[in-house]
Amino acid sequence: GFSTKVHVTVDGLGNPLRLLLTPGQAHEAPHAEALLKDYSTEFVLADKGYDARPVRTTIRDFGAEPVIPPRSKRLSPSKYDAERYKERHLIECFFSKLKH
Repeated sequence: GFSTKVHVTVDGLGNPLRLLLTPGQAHEAPHAEALLKDYSTEFVLADKGYDARPVRTTIRDFGAEPVIPPRSKRLSPSKYDAERYKERHLIECFFSKLKH
């Protein structure tokens, strides 16, 4: 199809820092390193699309803690900070602004 995925890194206030466009059928995981490169942070909040061992490893390699809910079909779900994950609404607000 003619779909495109938008991958965005935002700061703690929801301001965009980096934006990547990929084909709609592409998986999110290969783009984690490009999204995080050159940034320093304690935590990385991401949606379930980024729930993959390589992504979590990349985040930890950057010195941050992944805050990613596990996908429902995962056999051994990873724990995550559900309270901290609520801050992910900032990126949803950014996407809302982008669409309008």
